[in-house]
Amino acid sequence: MILKKMMIYRFNIFAGFFLFLALVVLLSACGQDKTIPKPSSYLRLDVEHKGYMNYHSDCGYSFDVNKLYTVKNVTDENGDPLCHRDISFNELNGTLHFSFIEMKEPLKSYIDYSLDKVDEHKVKANSIDDTTFLFPDKRVFGTLFELKGDVASPFQFYLTDSTTKFVSGVVYFNVVPNYDSLRPTLDFVKKDIVHMIETFKWQ
Repeated sequence: MILKKMMIYRFNIFAGFFLFLALVVLLSACGQDKTIPKPSSYLRLDVEHKGYMNYHSDCGYSFDVNKLYTVKNVTDENGDPLCHRDISFNELNGTLHFSFIEMKEPLKSYIDYSLDKVDEHKVKANSIDDTTFLFPDKRVFGTLFELKGDVASPFQFYLTDSTTKFVSGVVYFNVVPNYDSLRPTLDFVKKDIVHMIETFKWQ
């Protein structure tokens, strides 16, 4: 009888202990702050679009460019003018390097070169989107590449008349590549590049 009472007593002690322990754990868990994932957010771009102006080059081409940007002439090592242009984004802290070529090789060699320049950024790019532009009435044909991710050059493109002329564009920003923080600027610039391509003409 005494042994039975001792067993019941020990059981009650252990049961009470485990109940107390479970209560402490439960209260501790309730007191902890839960981490709630925050949705992706992008920095706001405080730049007002001022519209476009038409740029006409003596080298035989023209296009519309954002009024906020500056088209700069490019010279060779001797100071002689070239048909290339550097389009500064000014306060957006980037540049579109625009190259003009009178083709002396088959068109394929120039297109392959442009594709190789895009491929150089594949390691850093999360994805690469390409958009084809065909304007037979103006004899303007080309492709725009949008490289997403922490890449050095987020936009590249080429345009050609398919026979004698070839131009290409490469965009660089003067900052360490960070896709998320640059996203508002990239969206802003992309619209201007697309508009530039759509208004491009050979003279």
